[in-house]
Amino acid sequence: MTDGMTDGPVAGMPEIAAPPDWPEAWFDSAGPVRASAWRGVEAQHVVATMRLVDTLAEQAVLEQILERSKPRLPPGTEGQHYLLAAPFRCRPRHGSRFRRPGALGVWYGAETLRTACAEVAYWRWRFITDSVGLAGTELLTEHSFFRARVDGQGIDLCAAPWSAAQALWTHDSDYAPTQRLAAQAAARGLQCIRYPSVRDAGGVYLAVLQPQALRQLEPGSPQTWHCRTTARGVRLLRDDEGYEWSFAAVV
Repeated sequence: MTDGMTDGPVAGMPEIAAPPDWPEAWFDSAGPVRASAWRGVEAQHVVATMRLVDTLAEQAVLEQILERSKPRLPPGTEGQHYLLAAPFRCRPRHGSRFRRPGALGVWYGAETLRTACAEVAYWRWRFITDSVGLAGTELLTEHSFFRARVDGQGIDLCAAPWSAAQALWTHDSDYAPTQRLAAQAAARGLQCIRYPSVRDAGGVYLAVLQPQALRQLEPGSPQTWHCRTTARGVRLLRDDEGYEWSFAAVV
């Protein structure tokens, strides 16, 4: 149920447990990466602020106050929609697949809506199963899914030479090698990484390292989806569309 990487020998490198770097020659495969990418974010922030105010004017003031309390947007995000710029303004203490702890954020998006839904579903399930107080309950949330244009220089882990090392970067929790990969890519001025999703077999994800590689929201964005999560599975619904994942076998 993952889309990650583990330490191990890399083809063309000495067989050691945790290679310090990926082969520099592999980065010569870099080229233009152009795609549409779907991303899902929880929409509960709007509901949360509505509970604190009585009028639209009061909510507008509260939203402005909250905006001023956030870190400043970095260069390259000027004029971008907040859904595109938001990940680049924070330095979360926990790491992600292509971002080290404490580093500026990375924008993740999937090439299909289903794959983006699978990612949200997995982390909703992890949230409820990792929280002792939520055991045996159901979690109802609302999510915004939107599609953006990605256009930048990057590497494609689905293609050679990277595909030869797929077993190394499909680990569900050890992100150290992929974080090193992203750091090397960024040092070479690359802006994005295309890689397979293991949460949705056959799906493809994009990790955007620099905001300049994100162009704009595409028509029809965002969409509102409703999510029901239990320890046994996750269901995402919108009008007459829907996806469902069962995790009963691993609970």
